[in-house]
Amino acid sequence: MWADTYKWAYVAIHEGTHRIFCSVCKEFGRKHRRNPYGNEGSRNMQMSALEEHNNSLLHKEALRLQMASKDKSISTLERPIYIKALLSKSTESVVEAVIRRDPHEVEYVQAVQEVVHCLEPVLAKYPQYVQVLERFLEPERIIMFRVPWVDDKGEAHINRGFRVQFNQALGPYRGGIRFHPNVYLGMMKVLGFEQTMKNALASYGLGGAGGGSDFDPKGKTENEVMRFCQSYMQELYSYLGPSKDYPSEDIGVGPREISYLFGQYKRLSGRHEGIFSGPRNLWSGFNMRTEATGYGLVHFAKILLADFSKDIRGLRCIVSGSGKVALHVVEKLIAVGAVPVTVSDSRGYLYDEAGFDDGKLRYIRQIKAQQKSLREYTKSYPRAKYCDEAKPWAERCEVAFPCATQNELNHSDAIALVNGGCRFLVEGAVMPCTSEALDVLRKSNVFVAPSKAASAGGVAVAALEANHSITEIQLQFTIEEFDSRLMDFMREIYVKCAKAGYEYGISKTNTEALVHGANIAAFLQLAEAMQEQGVV
Repeated sequence: MWADTYKWAYVAIHEGTHRIFCSVCKEFGRKHRRNPYGNEGSRNMQMSALEEHNNSLLHKEALRLQMASKDKSISTLERPIYIKALLSKSTESVVEAVIRRDPHEVEYVQAVQEVVHCLEPVLAKYPQYVQVLERFLEPERIIMFRVPWVDDKGEAHINRGFRVQFNQALGPYRGGIRFHPNVYLGMMKVLGFEQTMKNALASYGLGGAGGGSDFDPKGKTENEVMRFCQSYMQELYSYLGPSKDYPSEDIGVGPREISYLFGQYKRLSGRHEGIFSGPRNLWSGFNMRTEATGYGLVHFAKILLADFSKDIRGLRCIVSGSGKVALHVVEKLIAVGAVPVTVSDSRGYLYDEAGFDDGKLRYIRQIKAQQKSLREYTKSYPRAKYCDEAKPWAERCEVAFPCATQNELNHSDAIALVNGGCRFLVEGAVMPCTSEALDVLRKSNVFVAPSKAASAGGVAVAALEANHSITEIQLQFTIEEFDSRLMDFMREIYVKCAKAGYEYGISKTNTEALVHGANIAAFLQLAEAMQEQGVV
């Protein structure tokens, strides 16, 4: 038979008619491509449509991922097929345009694919939004510059600096600054893109941005960090301001770095404006933004579990990372009666079978403040274990909180997580799961709470910062009052996501209901504003 010569094609009967199907996507001709003869006419015409489909960038990516997923060690779960390749004509063309423009920005392409996949029912209902989406996916402004600085030995160094001001349709740019060796332009676009969606979902009138540098503050002296921050701000300060851009903390940028950045901004601009989130001298020990992000993550998990008639009290929880957000998640889990059993760093992960308590958490914070490995913990608590060059996902748990970095949870990690009994995954980091991992979680009925919704707690503080002085915020709320307001805010976000998903046919029991709902609700907010403001 002629189809035997094509390894990527097979013949099957569909609605009483023989069709030529793609072996990867399990679909036929015109369902994916623009050939007008794809569903009818001669076999040669059908083959032409299928060849066009198989030459598409999305199909090739699907084939590559399918081959990568053929891991012989996988026996407990069906091997995943990259479902994001199953896009309609309009959405596929949007994603292909992004791939053609930025083929090497793998993380950004991944983020776009995941969002566009969720927006298919919206674009089918509002086809005019396709052009709005195309504009939205290109950042409004990218600032890229060199950052020269001198270390304590007098040696000169050069790093790259970035600021991606992604979209300000809803208000001034707002987003983190990240200092980490793995920073590059594509990842900064992801941060700006995700922050824009998160801010839109929160409906507080803020745009989205992301930025940082490939500078590593670890092992640097106070003076070296200060000189680097001053050099970084030297290039960036003219793009910042209360009505322009609000920077905030991210990986590698804490109160120390923010204070140095703010000091240099004030010196260069001649303005003392509270546009930076969290300088130590202004917050009196209570950094509401970072606490709000971690606390809000746990509040969101509580609301999600309650919707399934479950209580977080007593549940074993895995947390990755040991930065600001991760440790505030652990702190709040302890407070609500859950049992957090892991944290991790760049060298491995720490596991305490008995779970962490307030005293153990204080000790972990001391270790981190001294920039030591989490292995130090086992010297005081010998029953705990530290696993080198490993991730915590194989440990038994009911709820997982990935709070470290992007794509930290891959295909095999997801399988280990499922086999360990995990039923809910609440994203604290931006895009912590690879696409293959999400496929495994979906097929295994693990409910996913997306980062843009679950970690939106910090946006509430951002809105307060934008409209009040720091002193006014502190006088207005005690910690307890703010935590109560934060719980209400996270409930509003949850309801908004669930409602948007339901309105576009996504059942509440669908494990990706919140993923779809969050992307739909955020995009609709942005699309309406962008369309009203014209092509700008």
